[in-house]
Amino acid sequence: MGWKAAQKLIQNWRILRGDNVMIIRGKDKGETGVIKRVIRTQNRVIVEGKNLVKKHIKQGQGHEGGIFSVEAPLHVSNVQVLDPVTGKPCKVGIRYLEDGTKVRISRGIGTSGSIIPRPEILKIRKAPRPTIVGPKDTPMEVVLERTYDAKAGKGMPEL
Repeated sequence: MGWKAAQKLIQNWRILRGDNVMIIRGKDKGETGVIKRVIRTQNRVIVEGKNLVKKHIKQGQGHEGGIFSVEAPLHVSNVQVLDPVTGKPCKVGIRYLEDGTKVRISRGIGTSGSIIPRPEILKIRKAPRPTIVGPKDTPMEVVLERTYDAKAGKGMPEL
């Protein structure tokens, strides 16, 4: 990626994995789907079951070859989030509630201005956190060991 392309990367994403979106441009224009994956380095999203292309895959060790239909990425400007009340495509805005929580709202002509909830799929971790101690993990007694004492001058580097 060149520096010009890097300048145009979206900094504040308003579309999340699991959002219901409508495709507004391309061969699947007018169809709705759920965002399967967000590729932030390319400003692209993959919508589940949409923008299918044929892919030729060579046979290899452990898998068969052939022609498969796969979902191709769409540019993020070609999709719009659906308003949860009206079901129409809308722009997404950010507001802060009285208690200080940040929420997404629908904006634009003919929208309800309602809150767009965060998708439930974001609460599920793809890879669970490790619960057992591995060989490269630091033992807890070493982590909790006090190595510097300001009053006694213990642990001060010799300058």
